[in-house]
Amino acid sequence: MATLLHIDSSVFSGEASSSRAVTAAFRKAWEGRHPEGVVIYRDVAADPVPHITADAWSAGYAAPSERTAQQSAAFAARVTLIEELERADVVLIGAPMYNFSIPSTLKAWVDSVLLLGRTAGEAPSAQGTPAVVVASRGGSYAPGTPREGYDFVQNYLEAVLKDTLGLQLDHIVPELTMAPRSAAMSELIPLYEASRERAFEAAVAKAEELAERLAA
Repeated sequence: MATLLHIDSSVFSGEASSSRAVTAAFRKAWEGRHPEGVVIYRDVAADPVPHITADAWSAGYAAPSERTAQQSAAFAARVTLIEELERADVVLIGAPMYNFSIPSTLKAWVDSVLLLGRTAGEAPSAQGTPAVVVASRGGSYAPGTPREGYDFVQNYLEAVLKDTLGLQLDHIVPELTMAPRSAAMSELIPLYEASRERAFEAAVAKAEELAERLAA
């Protein structure tokens, strides 16, 4: 059975979150093609994974027989997350931009699953797995915009998910999400609406494309 690993990290729920709305559209299309499939869902905003600690980090580089009880317990939590990543046929991540970067709760997940010699290094264990990131943001950081250089979401996730973990990465970018909420951005509402529509269309199309690829 096909397995989807779905991670949301927005502090907002439901339609109040652009990233959640788009990941939900992807998941719905995916489940339509894989009704008997498995979805591993993690809402790291509502149920945060532990931030990395010295015990959790150092245990990854110690033989099991040499770990302390504290290291073993901390590392067990990391292994659960790593195994979910390794089981996945497709990874779906909602990554809203907060203060130019990803939510700290999503960073905690990244820190847990990145383990040199297993998920990272010469032969990453999840290498080649398709991953789709919904990188929503309140403004626009597209090439040519005044704040193009302030986007530390897509470039960071490229470095970690693609270049380090070896995932096949695609981005879906709903932008200008603050336009309906900010009077100063009201003239940008049509651009926001167009971006949101493109994001939903891209999410459904990508879900169906990946579903067909796995079925082939």
